[in-house]
Amino acid sequence: MGRLTVGALRAVLVVVCAGTVFVQAGMVWALVGGHDPEDGSMPLTPLRVITILGMVAVQVALACVWRLVGMVRRGTVFSTTAFRYVDGVIGAIVAAALVWFAVTAVNAPGQREDPGVTVIMFGVGVAILGVALIVLVLRMLLAQAVARDVEATRMQAELDEVI
Repeated sequence: MGRLTVGALRAVLVVVCAGTVFVQAGMVWALVGGHDPEDGSMPLTPLRVITILGMVAVQVALACVWRLVGMVRRGTVFSTTAFRYVDGVIGAIVAAALVWFAVTAVNAPGQREDPGVTVIMFGVGVAILGVALIVLVLRMLLAQAVARDVEATRMQAELDEVI
């Protein structure tokens, strides 16, 4: 991975992280300020808490991707250390899906006249879980690459002994 690519990706990660922190700060400010409608028509407090938790999931994924990009840059991504960060990304995606299901559940009572919105939101949550499964498959590919790298290193050592 080139230096320009790494720099561009890290710039994007920093901007997204700053955005999540900004959103979290806004949600905390709104929670402390208590600006919910008094008629109770909108469950804003639970949605704000859910938003804060969702931003934490995004931040965990960003931190793991940051570390993985560093490993790619150094050429050490094909090691067992990378599994920790890939597992972190998978966990963050699953957490994001659970957060989305919570948003769907909080929003569902307001959608009695049009339950299709809730069904679509549920489908989006399933799609998010699908992304976690894709990353899990990529983790398995990484595991195979690491195993082959270890085997190649062992075979090279044996060959060096013979020569």
